[in-house]
Amino acid sequence: MTEWIRDVLGDEFQQLTLDLGTDEQGPVVATLVRALPAEPDLWNRIRGRWPLLDGVDVLYVHGWSDYFFQKRLARFWTSRGARFFALDLRKYGRSLRDGQTPGYVADLATYDEDIGAALEAMGRGQGGIESSRRLVLLGHSTGGLVLSLWASRHPGAADAVILNSPWLEFQFAPARAAIAPMVELQARIRPMEAAPQVDLGFYTRAQLEVADPDDPMEVNPLWRPAQTMAVYAGWLHAILSGHKAVAAGLGITAPVCVLLSARFVPPTRWSEELTSADSVLVVDDIARAALRLGASVTVERIDGALHDVFLSRHDAREDAYRRLERWVTGWCAAI
Repeated sequence: MTEWIRDVLGDEFQQLTLDLGTDEQGPVVATLVRALPAEPDLWNRIRGRWPLLDGVDVLYVHGWSDYFFQKRLARFWTSRGARFFALDLRKYGRSLRDGQTPGYVADLATYDEDIGAALEAMGRGQGGIESSRRLVLLGHSTGGLVLSLWASRHPGAADAVILNSPWLEFQFAPARAAIAPMVELQARIRPMEAAPQVDLGFYTRAQLEVADPDDPMEVNPLWRPAQTMAVYAGWLHAILSGHKAVAAGLGITAPVCVLLSARFVPPTRWSEELTSADSVLVVDDIARAALRLGASVTVERIDGALHDVFLSRHDAREDAYRRLERWVTGWCAAI
């Protein structure tokens, strides 16, 4: 394991490279980012007033064609006493190496290695799941699917699961059963065959349209391109297998909070509607699928939110943070 070094996000963040061995494309790594804590409020500690999330670790996992860059999201957690970490999965963002196929895996369970290495580096013991500190999993889009499946395979490891527009079902759910056999066959024969690019870049444009100069986001376009990365048959089969597992029910033992936009607008042509809706996932289908995650699921629908609710226009973004705080406060009160 290498040493913590200064991260691309600046002095408030550090990164650690996690060696995951090699595959057919060469050395494989994941990258763990940590937010350095703000100066502690010693006066409140002397008076016995401990932060709400003292003793909590948060692990964030990004979505497809994405990486971690959300400074404010990290500060939401550290300002309340939690330790915040974010994981750039293998072949994404900070972890992408020359010669690798961006984002490609043939089985989402492969990420168990990335997550396990991250949790161990966070000081959560051998294997990464033995600690007296509570663990909150926080995932966006594909990262939400990955973490949901991981939590199901590791019952009791997470104390809470928070999902930001998780990709729990294929776009237009009835199509999944129809295309799954064809995708499975293609994955066996030609796993690296790419599907035609259908992203017109409207989601990226919507984010730029609603950008807030008072809450800036600096994005590396090489790690988060305007149009999504190429989709390969082997990867799509892995995603559809994950959706099938969710549909069958995951039985996550921890309480789950799902944050979603109130509505979906298909990105077939540019319109202002795309600046106040999810243009990536059919949110009604995701809301229904979320109820199969476990026995305790809260679904928060946010009017005017984009696919990443924390990148929405000002009012919707503030609403998302208020709802997150309300849920986290209630979770803390119940344990």
